[in-house]
Amino acid sequence: MPAETPSLASPPVPVRGLHHFAWRCRDSEETRRFYEDLLGLPLTHVIQADHVPSTGEYCPYVHIFFQLGDGSSIAFFDLGDDTAALPSPNTPVWVNHLALRVDSVPELLAAKARLEAAGVEVLGPTDHHIIQSIYFFDPNGIRLELTTPTVPQAEMDEHARQARALLDAWTARKGALRNAAHG
Repeated sequence: MPAETPSLASPPVPVRGLHHFAWRCRDSEETRRFYEDLLGLPLTHVIQADHVPSTGEYCPYVHIFFQLGDGSSIAFFDLGDDTAALPSPNTPVWVNHLALRVDSVPELLAAKARLEAAGVEVLGPTDHHIIQSIYFFDPNGIRLELTTPTVPQAEMDEHARQARALLDAWTARKGALRNAAHG
């Protein structure tokens, strides 16, 4: 039985969307060329500082932002030491990734051709039954997915109605798998 979510006195604050998601990058200019010149995401903001505002820690950095079509951003920190973030040693390389939406399968295929022409290795397209996707890595080793919906919204609405029951079934199966492994 899944653990119950505790009752809270007030409702959650409405989250309206993604503002930005940030990673460490090896080199801000290399990253800019990839995201702005190759993927077409405009560089919209740069912050350069010597101290981290939230902690006061001394760490010279530049923080760069690339805007997506919906107004949200992908951001990076260049700490000046030519070091990219290391992948997680306990997580397969295909798990952690950022999926970005394009409008159609033809656009997805055009993006694949452009990436490959620039020497980027691209996997796919892969048919996920509700979306089609391609996969590739940025210069920092971050796995990216470009994806496009391929089913009507009504089908996605039906998936949403079934989501909680499917997650509950997985939680039960995971418990059984855990018990079998320790039994």
